[in-house]
Amino acid sequence: MLNNFFTIFPKSKSSLHTIINRNNPFYFFTKNNVAHYNNYSLFVIYINCGSKNFIKIWRISSKNYLIMTNLRKTHPLIKIANNALVDLPAPINISAWWNFGSLLGLCLITQILTGLFLAIHYAGDVLLAFNRVSHISRDVNYGWLLRATHANGASFFFVCLYLHVGRGIYYSSYFYSHTWSIGVIILLAVIATAFIGYVLIWGQISFWAATVITNLLSAIPYLGQLLVQWIWGGFAVDNATLTRFFTFHFLLPFVIAGLSGVHLLFLHQTGSNNPTGINANPDKIPFHPYFSIKDLFGFILIIWALFILVLTNPFLLGDVENFIPANPLVTPVHIQPEWYFLFAYAILRSIPNKLGGAVALVASIAILLILPLSQKRNVRGNQFYPLAQISFWIIVNTIILLTWIGARPAEDPYIIVGQILTVLYFLYFFLNPLILNSWDKILK
Repeated sequence: MLNNFFTIFPKSKSSLHTIINRNNPFYFFTKNNVAHYNNYSLFVIYINCGSKNFIKIWRISSKNYLIMTNLRKTHPLIKIANNALVDLPAPINISAWWNFGSLLGLCLITQILTGLFLAIHYAGDVLLAFNRVSHISRDVNYGWLLRATHANGASFFFVCLYLHVGRGIYYSSYFYSHTWSIGVIILLAVIATAFIGYVLIWGQISFWAATVITNLLSAIPYLGQLLVQWIWGGFAVDNATLTRFFTFHFLLPFVIAGLSGVHLLFLHQTGSNNPTGINANPDKIPFHPYFSIKDLFGFILIIWALFILVLTNPFLLGDVENFIPANPLVTPVHIQPEWYFLFAYAILRSIPNKLGGAVALVASIAILLILPLSQKRNVRGNQFYPLAQISFWIIVNTIILLTWIGARPAEDPYIIVGQILTVLYFLYFFLNPLILNSWDKILK
Protein backbone atom coordinates (compact mmCIF):
# COMPACT_ATOMS: atom_id res chain seq x y z
CA MET A 1 0.00 0.00 0.00
CA LEU A 2 2.96 2.34 0.72
CA ASN A 3 5.29 3.37 -2.10
CA ASN A 4 8.50 5.23 -1.30
CA PHE A 5 7.92 8.73 -2.67
CA PHE A 6 10.70 11.07 -1.56
CA THR A 7 12.83 12.07 1.42
CA ILE A 8 13.74 15.63 2.38
CA PHE A 9 16.09 16.92 5.07
CA PRO A 10 14.72 20.05 6.74
CA LYS A 11 15.98 21.12 10.15
CA SER A 12 12.59 20.87 11.83
CA LYS A 13 8.93 20.09 11.30
CA SER A 14 8.20 23.77 10.81
CA SER A 15 10.75 23.86 7.99
CA LEU A 16 8.77 21.17 6.22
CA HIS A 17 5.61 23.24 6.53
CA THR A 18 7.51 26.19 5.05
CA ILE A 19 8.92 24.20 2.13
CA ILE A 20 5.62 22.60 1.20
CA ASN A 21 3.51 25.67 1.72
CA ARG A 22 5.76 27.71 -0.54
CA ASN A 23 5.30 25.20 -3.34
CA ASN A 24 1.66 24.36 -2.82
CA PRO A 25 -0.65 26.36 -0.53
CA PHE A 26 -3.19 23.51 -0.54
CA TYR A 27 -0.86 21.07 1.25
CA PHE A 28 -2.00 20.26 4.78
CA PHE A 29 -1.32 17.79 7.61
CA THR A 30 -3.80 15.80 9.63
CA LYS A 31 -3.36 14.42 13.15
CA ASN A 32 -2.79 10.92 11.69
CA ASN A 33 0.29 12.00 9.69
CA VAL A 34 -1.65 11.77 6.41
CA ALA A 35 -1.37 14.63 4.00
CA HIS A 36 -2.73 15.34 0.53
CA TYR A 37 -0.54 16.69 -2.26
CA ASN A 38 -2.10 17.21 -5.66
CA ASN A 39 -3.63 13.80 -6.53
CA TYR A 40 -1.63 11.84 -3.97
CA SER A 41 -2.21 10.94 -0.34
CA LEU A 42 1.04 11.05 1.59
CA PHE A 43 2.11 9.39 4.84
CA VAL A 44 4.59 11.60 6.66
CA ILE A 45 7.00 10.58 9.46
CA TYR A 46 9.39 12.96 11.19
CA ILE A 47 12.56 11.11 12.26
CA ASN A 48 15.17 12.33 14.75
CA CYS A 49 18.37 10.36 14.12
CA GLY A 50 21.18 11.75 16.27
CA SER A 51 22.39 15.00 14.80
CA LYS A 52 20.45 14.52 11.57
CA ASN A 53 16.71 15.19 11.37
CA PHE A 54 14.79 14.21 8.31
CA ILE A 55 11.27 13.53 7.13
CA LYS A 56 10.27 10.43 5.22
CA ILE A 57 7.25 10.64 2.96
CA TRP A 58 5.44 7.74 1.30
CA ARG A 59 2.79 7.85 -1.37
CA ILE A 60 -0.35 5.99 -0.40
CA SER A 61 -3.01 4.43 -2.54
CA SER A 62 -5.44 7.13 -1.51
CA LYS A 63 -8.66 5.29 -2.32
CA ASN A 64 -7.88 2.17 -0.27
CA TYR A 65 -6.37 4.08 2.63
CA LEU A 66 -9.22 6.54 2.94
CA ILE A 67 -11.85 3.76 2.79
CA MET A 68 -10.07 1.84 5.56
CA THR A 69 -9.55 4.95 7.68
CA ASN A 70 -13.14 6.11 7.31
CA LEU A 71 -14.49 2.62 8.14
CA ARG A 72 -12.22 2.34 11.16
CA LYS A 73 -13.31 5.69 12.54
CA THR A 74 -16.96 5.86 11.54
CA HIS A 75 -18.39 2.32 11.81
CA PRO A 76 -20.28 2.15 15.15
CA LEU A 77 -18.68 -1.13 16.29
CA ILE A 78 -15.25 -0.90 14.66
CA LYS A 79 -14.88 2.62 16.06
CA ILE A 80 -15.06 1.27 19.61
CA ALA A 81 -12.27 -1.23 18.92
CA ASN A 82 -10.28 1.45 17.11
CA ASN A 83 -10.46 3.86 20.05
CA ALA A 84 -9.45 1.10 22.47
CA LEU A 85 -6.76 -0.73 20.48
CA VAL A 86 -5.51 1.42 17.61
CA ASP A 87 -5.76 5.16 18.18
CA LEU A 88 -5.74 4.97 21.99
CA PRO A 89 -3.23 7.56 23.26
CA ALA A 90 -0.70 5.79 25.51
CA PRO A 91 2.21 7.28 27.48
CA ILE A 92 5.40 6.91 25.49
CA ASN A 93 7.43 5.67 28.47
CA ILE A 94 5.33 2.75 29.80
CA SER A 95 7.46 -0.36 30.24
CA ALA A 96 6.94 -4.11 29.96
CA TRP A 97 5.24 -4.07 33.39
CA TRP A 98 2.21 -2.61 31.61
CA ASN A 99 1.96 -5.68 29.35
CA PHE A 100 0.25 -7.80 31.98
CA GLY A 101 -3.16 -6.22 31.43
CA SER A 102 -3.29 -7.52 27.86
CA LEU A 103 -1.76 -10.85 28.94
CA LEU A 104 -4.62 -11.22 31.42
CA GLY A 105 -7.06 -10.72 28.56
CA LEU A 106 -5.30 -13.49 26.64
CA CYS A 107 -5.42 -15.79 29.69
CA LEU A 108 -9.13 -15.10 30.20
CA ILE A 109 -9.94 -15.89 26.56
CA THR A 110 -7.84 -19.09 26.75
CA GLN A 111 -9.61 -20.22 29.93
CA ILE A 112 -13.08 -19.53 28.50
CA LEU A 113 -12.40 -21.37 25.23
CA THR A 114 -10.76 -24.43 26.81
CA GLY A 115 -13.41 -24.44 29.55
CA LEU A 116 -16.24 -24.49 27.02
CA PHE A 117 -14.84 -27.60 25.32
CA LEU A 118 -14.21 -29.29 28.67
CA ALA A 119 -17.76 -28.51 29.82
CA ILE A 120 -19.12 -30.42 26.81
CA HIS A 121 -17.71 -33.66 28.22
CA TYR A 122 -18.02 -32.99 31.97
CA ALA A 123 -20.85 -34.16 34.22
CA GLY A 124 -21.72 -32.36 37.47
CA ASP A 125 -22.53 -35.54 39.38
CA VAL A 126 -20.52 -37.00 42.27
CA LEU A 127 -20.74 -40.50 40.77
CA LEU A 128 -19.48 -39.39 37.36
CA ALA A 129 -17.30 -36.29 37.83
CA PHE A 130 -13.94 -37.95 38.61
CA ASN A 131 -14.37 -40.55 35.86
CA ARG A 132 -15.42 -37.88 33.36
CA VAL A 133 -12.22 -35.92 34.05
CA SER A 134 -10.26 -39.14 33.44
CA HIS A 135 -12.34 -39.80 30.30
CA ILE A 136 -11.51 -36.33 28.94
CA SER A 137 -7.79 -36.97 29.41
CA ARG A 138 -7.78 -40.50 28.02
CA ASP A 139 -10.54 -40.86 25.41
CA VAL A 140 -11.47 -37.42 24.01
CA ASN A 141 -9.43 -36.29 21.04
CA TYR A 142 -6.84 -33.82 22.38
CA GLY A 143 -8.74 -33.83 25.69
CA TRP A 144 -5.44 -34.18 27.55
CA LEU A 145 -4.25 -31.00 25.86
CA LEU A 146 -7.46 -29.11 26.70
CA ARG A 147 -7.37 -30.18 30.34
CA ALA A 148 -3.65 -29.48 30.81
CA THR A 149 -3.96 -26.08 29.10
CA HIS A 150 -6.96 -25.16 31.28
CA ALA A 151 -5.33 -26.30 34.53
CA ASN A 152 -1.93 -24.70 33.88
CA GLY A 153 -3.55 -21.68 32.23
CA ALA A 154 -5.11 -20.90 35.63
CA SER A 155 -1.60 -20.78 37.13
CA PHE A 156 -0.40 -18.42 34.40
CA PHE A 157 -3.54 -16.34 34.93
CA PHE A 158 -2.63 -15.84 38.58
CA VAL A 159 1.04 -15.11 37.80
CA CYS A 160 -0.05 -12.29 35.48
CA LEU A 161 -2.73 -11.17 37.95
CA TYR A 162 -0.34 -10.88 40.91
CA LEU A 163 2.29 -9.10 38.81
CA HIS A 164 -0.38 -6.72 37.48
CA VAL A 165 -1.52 -5.89 41.03
CA GLY A 166 2.09 -5.56 42.21
CA ARG A 167 2.88 -3.11 39.42
CA GLY A 168 -0.24 -1.13 40.33
CA ILE A 169 0.88 -0.90 43.97
CA TYR A 170 4.49 0.02 43.13
CA TYR A 171 3.57 2.73 40.63
CA SER A 172 0.52 3.95 42.61
CA SER A 173 -2.05 3.09 39.95
CA TYR A 174 -4.63 2.86 42.75
CA PHE A 175 -5.09 6.63 42.56
CA TYR A 176 -7.39 5.84 39.63
CA SER A 177 -9.85 4.74 42.28
CA HIS A 178 -12.69 3.54 40.02
CA THR A 179 -10.36 1.45 37.85
CA TRP A 180 -8.62 0.06 40.93
CA SER A 181 -11.86 -0.84 42.74
CA ILE A 182 -13.22 -2.75 39.74
CA GLY A 183 -9.84 -4.47 39.44
CA VAL A 184 -10.01 -5.71 43.05
CA ILE A 185 -13.55 -6.98 42.43
CA ILE A 186 -12.25 -8.83 39.35
CA LEU A 187 -9.47 -10.33 41.50
CA LEU A 188 -12.01 -11.61 44.04
CA ALA A 189 -14.19 -13.02 41.24
CA VAL A 190 -11.20 -14.81 39.66
CA ILE A 191 -10.25 -16.31 43.04
CA ALA A 192 -13.81 -17.56 43.55
CA THR A 193 -13.93 -18.99 40.02
CA ALA A 194 -10.59 -20.78 40.41
CA PHE A 195 -11.58 -22.25 43.78
CA ILE A 196 -14.90 -23.73 42.63
CA GLY A 197 -13.21 -24.95 39.44
CA TYR A 198 -10.65 -26.84 41.53
CA VAL A 199 -13.52 -28.62 43.30
CA LEU A 200 -14.91 -29.93 39.99
CA ILE A 201 -12.07 -32.47 39.66
CA TRP A 202 -13.68 -34.26 42.62
CA GLY A 203 -10.42 -35.72 43.85
CA GLN A 204 -9.47 -36.06 47.50
CA ILE A 205 -7.85 -32.64 47.86
CA SER A 206 -10.63 -30.96 45.85
CA PHE A 207 -13.35 -32.44 48.04
CA TRP A 208 -11.69 -31.65 51.35
CA ALA A 209 -10.67 -28.14 50.23
CA ALA A 210 -14.33 -27.46 49.46
CA THR A 211 -15.36 -28.86 52.85
CA VAL A 212 -12.80 -26.79 54.79
CA ILE A 213 -13.33 -23.47 52.99
CA THR A 214 -17.14 -23.56 52.86
CA ASN A 215 -17.19 -24.54 56.54
CA LEU A 216 -15.59 -21.18 57.36
CA LEU A 217 -18.96 -19.53 56.79
CA SER A 218 -20.29 -21.36 59.83
CA ALA A 219 -18.20 -18.97 61.96
CA ILE A 220 -20.55 -16.10 61.05
CA PRO A 221 -22.76 -15.46 64.10
CA TYR A 222 -26.43 -16.49 63.87
CA LEU A 223 -26.50 -17.07 60.08
CA GLY A 224 -23.35 -19.15 59.60
CA GLN A 225 -24.78 -22.66 59.71
CA LEU A 226 -27.73 -21.71 57.51
CA LEU A 227 -25.37 -20.21 54.91
CA VAL A 228 -23.22 -23.33 54.87
CA GLN A 229 -26.21 -25.61 54.35
CA TRP A 230 -27.57 -23.27 51.68
CA ILE A 231 -24.28 -23.42 49.74
CA TRP A 232 -23.97 -27.18 50.20
CA GLY A 233 -27.58 -27.78 49.26
CA GLY A 234 -27.78 -30.21 52.15
CA PHE A 235 -25.86 -31.25 55.26
CA ALA A 236 -22.56 -32.11 53.56
CA VAL A 237 -20.59 -31.42 50.40
CA ASP A 238 -22.42 -33.66 47.98
CA ASN A 239 -24.15 -33.82 44.59
CA ALA A 240 -26.07 -30.53 45.00
CA THR A 241 -22.82 -28.74 45.94
CA LEU A 242 -21.00 -30.04 42.87
CA THR A 243 -23.88 -29.07 40.57
CA ARG A 244 -23.94 -25.54 41.97
CA PHE A 245 -20.18 -25.17 41.73
CA PHE A 246 -20.21 -26.36 38.11
CA THR A 247 -22.95 -23.86 37.25
CA PHE A 248 -21.13 -20.94 38.85
CA HIS A 249 -17.77 -21.96 37.41
CA PHE A 250 -19.35 -21.88 33.95
CA LEU A 251 -21.04 -18.47 34.42
CA LEU A 252 -18.46 -16.48 36.40
CA PRO A 253 -15.86 -16.18 33.58
CA PHE A 254 -18.42 -14.29 31.50
CA VAL A 255 -19.11 -12.02 34.49
CA ILE A 256 -15.34 -11.46 34.77
CA ALA A 257 -15.21 -10.61 31.05
CA GLY A 258 -17.96 -8.01 31.57
CA LEU A 259 -16.17 -6.54 34.60
CA SER A 260 -12.98 -6.39 32.53
CA GLY A 261 -14.84 -4.27 29.98
CA VAL A 262 -15.91 -1.88 32.75
CA HIS A 263 -12.31 -1.90 34.02
CA LEU A 264 -11.06 -0.84 30.58
CA LEU A 265 -13.81 1.76 30.26
CA PHE A 266 -12.67 3.48 33.45
CA LEU A 267 -9.01 3.14 32.43
CA HIS A 268 -9.60 4.83 29.08
CA GLN A 269 -11.39 7.69 30.81
CA THR A 270 -8.25 8.58 32.77
CA GLY A 271 -5.52 7.10 30.60
CA SER A 272 -2.76 4.77 31.75
CA ASN A 273 -0.35 5.58 34.54
CA ASN A 274 3.37 5.68 33.65
CA PRO A 275 6.69 4.98 35.43
CA THR A 276 7.40 8.65 36.18
CA GLY A 277 4.00 9.19 37.78
CA ILE A 278 3.54 12.59 36.13
CA ASN A 279 0.89 13.73 33.67
CA ALA A 280 1.77 12.13 30.33
CA ASN A 281 -0.85 13.89 28.19
CA PRO A 282 1.71 16.07 26.34
CA ASP A 283 3.79 13.02 25.42
CA LYS A 284 1.55 10.21 24.16
CA ILE A 285 1.66 8.02 21.09
CA PRO A 286 -0.95 5.73 19.44
CA PHE A 287 -1.32 2.29 20.97
CA HIS A 288 -0.92 0.68 17.54
CA PRO A 289 1.66 -0.18 16.31
CA TYR A 290 3.99 0.79 19.15
CA PHE A 291 2.43 -1.09 22.06
CA SER A 292 0.44 -3.66 20.10
CA ILE A 293 3.78 -5.07 18.91
CA LYS A 294 5.02 -5.26 22.52
CA ASP A 295 1.81 -7.01 23.53
CA LEU A 296 2.17 -9.46 20.64
CA PHE A 297 5.70 -10.27 21.83
CA GLY A 298 4.30 -10.86 25.34
CA PHE A 299 1.61 -13.15 23.89
CA ILE A 300 4.25 -15.23 22.12
CA LEU A 301 6.34 -15.56 25.29
CA ILE A 302 3.47 -16.60 27.56
CA ILE A 303 2.01 -19.06 25.02
CA TRP A 304 5.48 -20.56 24.54
CA ALA A 305 5.98 -20.92 28.32
CA LEU A 306 2.49 -22.39 28.79
CA PHE A 307 2.95 -25.03 26.12
CA ILE A 308 6.44 -25.94 27.33
CA LEU A 309 4.83 -26.72 30.71
CA VAL A 310 1.78 -28.45 29.19
CA LEU A 311 3.82 -30.67 26.86
CA THR A 312 6.66 -31.59 29.24
CA ASN A 313 5.22 -31.73 32.78
CA PRO A 314 1.51 -30.89 32.82
CA PHE A 315 0.93 -31.99 36.44
CA LEU A 316 3.96 -30.23 37.93
CA LEU A 317 1.83 -27.67 39.81
CA GLY A 318 -0.89 -30.09 40.92
CA ASP A 319 -1.30 -32.29 43.99
CA VAL A 320 -0.73 -36.03 43.62
CA GLU A 321 -3.56 -36.82 46.06
CA ASN A 322 -6.04 -35.32 43.63
CA PHE A 323 -5.59 -38.44 41.49
CA ILE A 324 -7.50 -40.30 44.20
CA PRO A 325 -11.33 -40.12 43.91
CA ALA A 326 -13.06 -38.07 46.64
CA ASN A 327 -13.74 -40.10 49.77
CA PRO A 328 -15.69 -38.39 52.60
CA LEU A 329 -14.56 -41.13 55.04
CA VAL A 330 -10.79 -40.60 54.59
CA THR A 331 -9.24 -37.24 55.46
CA PRO A 332 -5.90 -36.46 53.72
CA VAL A 333 -2.93 -35.98 56.04
CA HIS A 334 -2.21 -32.51 54.67
CA ILE A 335 -4.98 -30.50 53.00
CA GLN A 336 -3.79 -27.54 50.92
CA PRO A 337 -5.15 -25.54 48.00
CA GLU A 338 -3.43 -24.75 44.70
CA TRP A 339 -0.14 -22.82 44.96
CA TYR A 340 -1.71 -19.47 44.06
CA PHE A 341 -3.92 -19.61 47.18
CA LEU A 342 -1.22 -20.76 49.59
CA PHE A 343 -0.36 -17.28 50.94
CA ALA A 344 -4.01 -16.65 51.86
CA TYR A 345 -4.30 -20.18 53.27
CA ALA A 346 -1.23 -19.53 55.47
CA ILE A 347 -2.90 -16.36 56.79
CA LEU A 348 -6.10 -18.33 57.51
CA ARG A 349 -4.16 -21.06 59.29
CA SER A 350 -2.05 -18.68 61.38
CA ILE A 351 -5.08 -17.41 63.35
CA PRO A 352 -6.40 -20.01 65.82
CA ASN A 353 -9.88 -18.48 66.02
CA LYS A 354 -12.21 -19.72 63.24
CA LEU A 355 -14.04 -16.41 62.71
CA GLY A 356 -10.80 -14.44 62.97
CA GLY A 357 -9.17 -16.68 60.37
CA ALA A 358 -12.10 -16.28 57.98
CA VAL A 359 -12.03 -12.48 58.39
CA ALA A 360 -8.24 -12.40 57.85
CA LEU A 361 -8.61 -14.57 54.73
CA VAL A 362 -11.08 -12.16 53.12
CA ALA A 363 -9.18 -9.10 54.39
CA SER A 364 -5.93 -10.31 52.78
CA ILE A 365 -7.44 -9.39 49.39
CA ALA A 366 -10.15 -6.86 50.34
CA ILE A 367 -7.55 -4.65 52.07
CA LEU A 368 -6.42 -3.57 48.59
CA LEU A 369 -9.61 -1.49 48.41
CA ILE A 370 -8.31 0.92 51.08
CA LEU A 371 -5.17 1.88 49.13
CA PRO A 372 -6.74 4.85 47.26
CA LEU A 373 -7.82 6.27 50.62
CA SER A 374 -4.81 5.49 52.80
CA GLN A 375 -1.77 5.96 50.54
CA LYS A 376 -1.42 9.74 50.34
CA ARG A 377 1.72 11.16 48.74
CA ASN A 378 3.00 14.21 46.91
CA VAL A 379 4.52 12.24 44.02
CA ARG A 380 2.95 9.16 42.46
CA GLY A 381 4.98 5.94 42.49
CA ASN A 382 7.53 4.34 44.82
CA GLN A 383 10.42 5.16 42.49
CA PHE A 384 10.85 8.51 44.29
CA TYR A 385 10.51 7.05 47.81
CA PRO A 386 13.54 4.87 48.78
CA LEU A 387 12.01 3.74 52.09
CA ALA A 388 8.74 2.86 50.36
CA GLN A 389 10.70 0.77 47.86
CA ILE A 390 12.27 -1.17 50.73
CA SER A 391 8.87 -1.75 52.37
CA PHE A 392 7.40 -2.85 49.01
CA TRP A 393 10.08 -5.51 48.47
CA ILE A 394 9.68 -6.64 52.07
CA ILE A 395 5.97 -7.27 51.45
CA VAL A 396 6.79 -9.12 48.19
CA ASN A 397 9.17 -11.43 50.06
CA THR A 398 6.60 -11.80 52.85
CA ILE A 399 4.01 -13.06 50.34
CA ILE A 400 6.53 -15.51 48.84
CA LEU A 401 7.37 -16.85 52.31
CA LEU A 402 3.66 -17.11 53.20
CA THR A 403 3.18 -19.17 50.04
CA TRP A 404 5.94 -21.51 51.22
CA ILE A 405 4.50 -21.69 54.74
CA GLY A 406 1.06 -22.56 53.34
CA ALA A 407 2.53 -25.70 51.79
CA ARG A 408 4.17 -26.80 55.08
CA PRO A 409 2.46 -28.97 57.73
CA ALA A 410 0.51 -27.18 60.46
CA GLU A 411 3.17 -27.66 63.14
CA ASP A 412 6.00 -25.73 64.76
CA PRO A 413 8.03 -23.85 63.68
CA TYR A 414 5.83 -23.20 60.63
CA ILE A 415 2.88 -21.99 62.73
CA ILE A 416 4.83 -19.25 64.55
CA VAL A 417 6.64 -18.19 61.35
CA GLY A 418 3.28 -17.94 59.55
CA GLN A 419 1.88 -15.77 62.36
CA ILE A 420 4.86 -13.40 62.19
CA LEU A 421 4.57 -13.14 58.41
CA THR A 422 0.81 -12.51 58.68
CA VAL A 423 1.45 -9.57 61.01
CA LEU A 424 4.09 -8.21 58.60
CA TYR A 425 1.67 -8.54 55.67
CA PHE A 426 -1.07 -6.45 57.27
CA LEU A 427 1.39 -3.98 58.85
CA TYR A 428 2.53 -2.91 55.38
CA PHE A 429 -0.85 -1.35 54.57
CA PHE A 430 -0.79 0.71 57.76
CA LEU A 431 2.91 1.62 58.04
CA ASN A 432 3.51 2.51 54.39
CA PRO A 433 1.34 5.69 54.55
CA LEU A 434 3.45 6.85 57.53
CA ILE A 435 6.64 6.18 55.56
CA LEU A 436 5.32 8.18 52.59
CA ASN A 437 4.20 11.05 54.79
CA SER A 438 7.53 11.25 56.63
CA TRP A 439 9.50 11.22 53.36
CA ASP A 440 7.32 14.01 51.92
CA LYS A 441 8.06 16.07 55.03
CA ILE A 442 11.81 15.46 54.67
CA LEU A 443 11.71 16.65 51.05
CA LYS A 444 9.90 19.82 52.06
